[in-house]
Amino acid sequence: MENQHVDTWKEMIYPALQSKQEELEMLGYEQATPEDVWKCLCVKIWKGEPEKRLHEIVQDIFHLKSSIYLSYLTIQSYENDDLAASIEALIGNSPNTGE
Repeated sequence: MENQHVDTWKEMIYPALQSKQEELEMLGYEQATPEDVWKCLCVKIWKGEPEKRLHEIVQDIFHLKSSIYLSYLTIQSYENDDLAASIEALIGNSPNTGE
């Protein structure tokens, strides 16, 4: 098969994403979802919008290490905390809150 943008293959490789999600759950990452696995690959492995062959994408999924997934989750947690703090600061300083 030819090289295509990774998003093109997403629906076709969904069973591989589910398999990796199940593996991560067995390792203690109960919150893992196929979508999180996909996002992790996009951010940590593929970085950008690469074109790959189908077998390369499946290989990347099955070779994704739990340490890389943990690193991704950690970064997401910090980003979400920063976002939550920013929203709270905006709401807390809003003149409509009556504070």
